[in-house]
Amino acid sequence: MSQTLDIAGMVCPNNFFLAPMAGYTNYPFRTMCESLGAGLTFTEMVSAKGLHYKNEETRLLLYHGAGAHMRPLAVQLFGSDPDIMREACESEELKDFDLVDINMGCPMPKVTRNGEGSALMDNMSLAEKIISACVKSGKRISVKFRTGVVPERKVTREFAKMCEGAGASMITVHGRTTDKIYAGPCDFAEIAAAKEAVGIPVVANGGVWNKKDADKILKNTGADAVMVARAALYNPRVFCELTEQEPPPILPLFREQMAWTRTIYGDRFALVYMRKMAAFYIKGLPGSATHRRELFEAESCEDVLRLTERIWAQ
Repeated sequence: MSQTLDIAGMVCPNNFFLAPMAGYTNYPFRTMCESLGAGLTFTEMVSAKGLHYKNEETRLLLYHGAGAHMRPLAVQLFGSDPDIMREACESEELKDFDLVDINMGCPMPKVTRNGEGSALMDNMSLAEKIISACVKSGKRISVKFRTGVVPERKVTREFAKMCEGAGASMITVHGRTTDKIYAGPCDFAEIAAAKEAVGIPVVANGGVWNKKDADKILKNTGADAVMVARAALYNPRVFCELTEQEPPPILPLFREQMAWTRTIYGDRFALVYMRKMAAFYIKGLPGSATHRRELFEAESCEDVLRLTERIWAQ
């Protein structure tokens, strides 16, 4: 059921959130999902060290437009050095963000081998220091984590209690262990255990593709909110379904997303990125395999637009 959610005084208009996804949740995509009903969206995973060293590509991930925003602003930050993480929270680049989410759930080796992401679940004392340091910045802090690194070492309840004790205002539990990446069923019992262990809002993440899935995970875990990831890449209008709104046509949405992406990031980035997005959006349509090949052969944004217009006109 859609309802508002108060996160330490930050009120989200509903409890259906867009997950932070590296390579995808840039400003135009987040804004589109908000317009379709997402109650809160997150930037892509941002490196605290990247901000420390003034990396321009890292700073570009934080682009959030100008003026008023439809929803609170949330950034996802990753790192393993408490001082650098606090420095990032206190930085000018993050001053406009209402919530800083700490990534302690990324399963990718390029992140975990540096002791970051879900590797921190095997180093709870360091994870606690990181959260405490970030809380001291004065920012509202949340933490996203998994049920454990491997099935034999599930630590969901203990990790949830540690996060709350360290000062986190919200937690998101991805109901899989690190070794499962994104495969297999979501462990409702572990998310429920986290909810029972803490008094702060708990967001359930994993395996939500439609309203039926969202209702099921909320009912079986007692969570306060749902986080949607891959389903939004294939169908951003899933937020209309979740919030019981009439979905708009996809083609105007795609055109607007393309226009914003070109304006902010340039034509080269827009071509590569929007080809990927179009390939997601057309999945399941007749001839989609052929259409995907055509899309990835497109050499300009105009070509991509012409192809999608033709595909969705069929």
